[in-house]
Amino acid sequence: MITSAFPGIPAGLDRDAVERIVREIVLRGRGAPPSQIAAEAARALITGQAHARSEPKLVVSISARHCHLTDDHVERLFGKGRTLTPHKNLYQEGFYAAEETVMIVGPKRKMLPTVRVLGPTRKASQLELAFTDGISLGIDLPVRASGKIAGTPGCVLVGPAGAVELGEGVIRAERHVHMNYGDAEFFGVKDGDRMSLAIDGGCGVILRDLLVRADATSKLEVHIDTDEGNAADLDHASGVRLLKQT
Repeated sequence: MITSAFPGIPAGLDRDAVERIVREIVLRGRGAPPSQIAAEAARALITGQAHARSEPKLVVSISARHCHLTDDHVERLFGKGRTLTPHKNLYQEGFYAAEETVMIVGPKRKMLPTVRVLGPTRKASQLELAFTDGISLGIDLPVRASGKIAGTPGCVLVGPAGAVELGEGVIRAERHVHMNYGDAEFFGVKDGDRMSLAIDGGCGVILRDLLVRADATSKLEVHIDTDEGNAADLDHASGVRLLKQT
């Protein structure tokens, strides 16, 4: 371990870099105590690493109305033995927009005729809409984190092979930011924390209380809905920034 060779230097730092810096310090000031050399080397290396670490690339995506389905509901809506057909890969690895779409029927028989299905399938079907979509359907949408659908309104899904009545699962997805653990460390947050998104431009806004969803593999991406994106004129924004909430 590095600490056994160079007392005072934290474990996990690059050995070659430490040795190179120590040699340079020794040559500059012969006779200094080993502890002083080690401490100066650690400061130099850590400072260099901090300067070299650049801010992660941030992508802000407008999440249009869409539907997540179970395997069973895919077959009931599109036919026995059917599976989702990938149409376009999404920014996050392993996720895609499917070729399949469904019709949504609200409680007053108001309809959204073409809503995209996203894959892969899930354990529970879920419909994510914007506030204005809820008005069109006559549904008072609760704001929920994806997957938190207990006690939410339902609707009817209609596909070419049949229909499915959802007892619950219609939500307005709470705005959130996906990131990996390295990104979380950079911003000083953890899974479940809250951040703000600053969108600069002619309609600039600050959207507070983005839910942080951190895991080992996600790319840094914010999801907002169409109402939020249109209000901020995201397409013409001059910049976007993530801010840690205090």
